[in-house]
Amino acid sequence: MTALLELEDVEARYGPVHALHGISLTVEEGSVVAVLGPNGAGKTTTLRAISGTVRRSGRIQFAGRPLGRVGPDGVARLGIAHVPEGRGTFSELTVWENLRLGAYTRRGSVEPELERVFTYFPWLSERRRQQAGTLSGGEQQMLALARAFVHRPRLLLLDEPSLGLAPVLVAELFRIVRDLNETEGLTVLVVEQNAHLALQAADAGYVLEAGRVALSGTSDQLRSDDSVRRSYLGY
Repeated sequence: MTALLELEDVEARYGPVHALHGISLTVEEGSVVAVLGPNGAGKTTTLRAISGTVRRSGRIQFAGRPLGRVGPDGVARLGIAHVPEGRGTFSELTVWENLRLGAYTRRGSVEPELERVFTYFPWLSERRRQQAGTLSGGEQQMLALARAFVHRPRLLLLDEPSLGLAPVLVAELFRIVRDLNETEGLTVLVVEQNAHLALQAADAGYVLEAGRVALSGTSDQLRSDDSVRRSYLGY
């Protein structure tokens, strides 16, 4: 496998607040990688640094191309889709209109892409005329994911997908993500509080603490690490 995404000594700030202190990580193409850690560890900021929505420095390379000066639109056009925490659907628009927005960087007809997405989220086809704001929280999270898939990204950045969702919906969401990874080769970098679920779905992972990488390894290695088990897995 080859590296699709590489971060080396990445720093990020929110004004005077120093959020990342030299993050380095690698995401192999076709893999699922989890980012774990306590609140305030820098997990969300790491995704924002990749997608260009926070001030950053250091080396970020995607598919062999440096992202240092590439903004959010340019990052999207390169094939990176970012599903932020909190879903981010347009509540006043219909399901269909939200999905079409996911294809804003694509040329030509988007109908084939929408039909492809409906094979993974068949209920969306039935709800296409429904206003997104009337969907349940879990349905809105699924819509946000589906909208990202319309873009047909090479890399999906997924921030806290299980937040506020019922366990059955969380399991279904991760099943779809893993299915897309296995059938379409989608590469995924996921930030997740539920370490059990994240390490079960991922091939490898990184544990962040105070804006730095504290541990890294395969999912099996992290599950067997005493500090990970005590802090995140509860046994």
